[in-house]
Amino acid sequence: MRKRYSWEVSDELWARVEPLIPAGPARAKRRKYRRRPGGGRKPLEPRAVFAALVYVLRTGCQWKALPKSFGSASAVHRRFQAWRAAGFFRQLWQAGLAEYDDLEGIAWEWQSIDGAQGKAPLALEAVGKNPTDRGKKRHQAQLVNRRDWRPALAYRQRCQPA
Repeated sequence: MRKRYSWEVSDELWARVEPLIPAGPARAKRRKYRRRPGGGRKPLEPRAVFAALVYVLRTGCQWKALPKSFGSASAVHRRFQAWRAAGFFRQLWQAGLAEYDDLEGIAWEWQSIDGAQGKAPLALEAVGKNPTDRGKKRHQAQLVNRRDWRPALAYRQRCQPA
């Protein structure tokens, strides 16, 4: 039996997603194109694009780190932007909420949002001002030839009078 990965789109999921996918842009009739209809590189299949989006969401990888099996990363990102502008993800979210409401029921009349901001309890003196300095207990100045670096000549600061 072949191993199934968490980013693979099953036929059951694709049957629910496919009706929500927006149609691609049609060719303008009045515009004069250089190529004939059907010329050039074929567009990616919507199922492959959706599988690539699921892969990016599941793994957290960057767009340019997409495996070549999904197609061109820039083409996938371009289609993602087009689908976002067309409202595809909002429709997908609403369909998922409606289906979950039918199965389990959502208490729409009572919702709560909880949030708090405060200092992390374990972050004491080990937290520096810069995120790259956190956890370093030593002095941050770099030493050159085992002495503190100072300019050879004293120089005037802008805020000091001449």
